[in-house]
Amino acid sequence: MLPLGKVTLSTDSQSPLYRQLYAKIKDLIESGQISRGGRLPATRELAGQLGLNRTTVSAAYELLGNEGLITGHVGRGSFVRGTESTPGLDWRDILPQSPAAAPAAASTAQISFAASRPSELLFPLEEFRATCEEVIHGPDAQTILQLGSPSGYAPLRRYLIEQSRAEGVAHDPDDILITSGVQQAFDLLQRTLVANGETVLIEDPVYSGLRNVFARAGARIVGVPVGPNGLELDALERAIARERPRLLVVTSNFQNPTGATLPLASRKNILSMAQRGGVIIIENDIYGPLCYEGDPIAPIKHLDDSGHTVLLRSFSKLAFPGLRVGWIIAPRALMEKLTEAKQLSDLHTDQLSQAVLLRFAESERLENHRKLMLTAGRERLRAALGACEKYLPAGASFTRPRGGMNLWVRLPQPLDAGELLPRAEREGVTYTPGRFFAVSRVEPSALRLSFAGLAPGRIKSGITTLGRIFQEEFERTRSQSRAELPAMV
Repeated sequence: MLPLGKVTLSTDSQSPLYRQLYAKIKDLIESGQISRGGRLPATRELAGQLGLNRTTVSAAYELLGNEGLITGHVGRGSFVRGTESTPGLDWRDILPQSPAAAPAAASTAQISFAASRPSELLFPLEEFRATCEEVIHGPDAQTILQLGSPSGYAPLRRYLIEQSRAEGVAHDPDDILITSGVQQAFDLLQRTLVANGETVLIEDPVYSGLRNVFARAGARIVGVPVGPNGLELDALERAIARERPRLLVVTSNFQNPTGATLPLASRKNILSMAQRGGVIIIENDIYGPLCYEGDPIAPIKHLDDSGHTVLLRSFSKLAFPGLRVGWIIAPRALMEKLTEAKQLSDLHTDQLSQAVLLRFAESERLENHRKLMLTAGRERLRAALGACEKYLPAGASFTRPRGGMNLWVRLPQPLDAGELLPRAEREGVTYTPGRFFAVSRVEPSALRLSFAGLAPGRIKSGITTLGRIFQEEFERTRSQSRAELPAMV
């Protein structure tokens, strides 16, 4: 019999029960107490043995599966795998452990709030096809298909720098570098600026891809809490004074995962703090074009005439994510080093994608598509906010952004969003638990709802299902708590 019935968990621990159970089973597997091929108890069986909710066991098994420690077989159960050496090279011993990242959206979920991306149903395919035809049949097609500058397709660079100067976010000392999306921009920045373990301040919670690219580089990561209006300024000021960081990475508009936007006064204060402390600001403005209500706020880079701010932007959230075209605006001295790092990485970016996006923009098709995206985004945001207001249980809270793609939900205590995810997926809805966005503060009750990829009716349907699940579990835990109260005599 497998040694799981005697596993003990602590309800007083800050770690959720499912994570404690996952860690206990992992230790048993890695110590050899559960051997290769051993069958784990069914989730219902183990939940009964340990006095847990079945969703807690399911969440623990999910984490074990994600690490490749166990595998599930329909109708047979879950079995341990990969724990004994096999002939040949043991790649698991050689390869470093990857930092935690948000899981991919479950393929079985009919309604997915897990992916922060635009709806492919809104892509203007006919206009895109026409644009591709114009580029391919144009006079520069042969040149476009040749290796080009590591800085990017020159006509697109000229177009973007002109647009940026007209907006006031590119100044005389600035230049532009085209990247394979903003993720490559983060990678180039960490290679260039934090190669020796320097300290980086980032938002907490934050998009895991941003956090992990700096963590993998060996940078010292320090989280700064995010409130309803973005970074909490008092905490930021203390962190700059205490940590003496090299970089501050901030998402000024519709932050992922919270949806928070920095007010103009906060942007000015952040810039002032950075200038006094000698801190470089990396301003991630990937969601800035998706402002559905009110007027846009000037980027920090627009306010900065001192050269402290590096601006990152992308076409991915507004147009076609699959084309992977982003860009960096920064002083030329830094840009030279970033270009060197990029050339070592990939020689040059995809000129065909860049040429297509340039033509799409110059033909005004991008502006027409932007208007459509703003109308659709406004409807979807309103549907998400209305459904949260109506269907989430009493005591739940959620952010109310004016744009972007994400809402941040906090469930009433003691609900754990990670433990409830397996049940939600069984009922056809998925989301991303808040733990995947944590830097130093884990919020078990939090989750991200990414609404932009869903039509309003599906948003309402999905949140209705989630609200029912959360409400039922909330009532169950309250009933259980009342039953455990000692009798008064």
